[in-house]
Amino acid sequence: EKICGIKWVSVFPRNPKKYDVQNLSAMFLLSEIETGFPVAVMEGTLASNMRVAAIGAIAAKHLARKDAHSIGFIGAGEQAKMHLLGMKVVRPSLKECRVSAKSAIEEEQFIDELSPLLPDIKFICTNTMARDAMVGADILVTATSAQAPLLKAEWMKPGAFYSHIGGWEDEYKVAQQCDKIVCDDWETVTHRTQTLSRMYAEGLLSHNDIHADLHELVSKHKPGRESDEERTYFNAVGLSYVDIALAHAMFTRAQSAHIGQKLDLQESMVFEHHNIISKIRL
Repeated sequence: EKICGIKWVSVFPRNPKKYDVQNLSAMFLLSEIETGFPVAVMEGTLASNMRVAAIGAIAAKHLARKDAHSIGFIGAGEQAKMHLLGMKVVRPSLKECRVSAKSAIEEEQFIDELSPLLPDIKFICTNTMARDAMVGADILVTATSAQAPLLKAEWMKPGAFYSHIGGWEDEYKVAQQCDKIVCDDWETVTHRTQTLSRMYAEGLLSHNDIHADLHELVSKHKPGRESDEERTYFNAVGLSYVDIALAHAMFTRAQSAHIGQKLDLQESMVFEHHNIISKIRL
């Protein structure tokens, strides 16, 4: 398809507490390539959350144990909720979910919203105790807006898979003890402020320490998990072309379902407008 696009996204961590709205909002603008004219303006928050979770789930498909039974979360927001749904698709063996958040109320809300969708999973509140959510989990997920080493290396058992979503969420020893580190795009990670980005900037991590980018596992150019004892680490920074692919799929489905409103654009030359005299004041 001859489509290009942009996503306008903002992340305001104070939103939930101060305004009772989520911290992320997004919009898509899609254009066709031949003329450059826009073909769609779309709400993008749902697609953004879906994209992050989908990439994390694809990573889990290649890096988590096939018999993964338990998953632990630090963070109980929209990204965490979407991640659990995605992880359950690729690892239907998951039967236990432990969640830690900034408050017990957030943990209870997480469970209230997801337990009807996943009735075969046992949900456990930890009363804000991150350690209790992580220790012994087969899959660990941090989905926070924090800039602090919340996840400790000693909490990650052999054979565990860690999906890192946010910024600086784990202590350096987590990555240092992992057998494989995979990114969605390592080159982009080096220019950001995530944990791996900080380690790279401080000379504690090099290109040689990165096992692969995710597409190399998907294409089988490099192996994913090779033993049940490997600790594996996935860092997601965000891939814009995946956002646009999702937006285009949503746009195509909306067209097929005759959903949406048509917006009139100025396609003719300005001075060819049939009533130009009424539009200009000097």
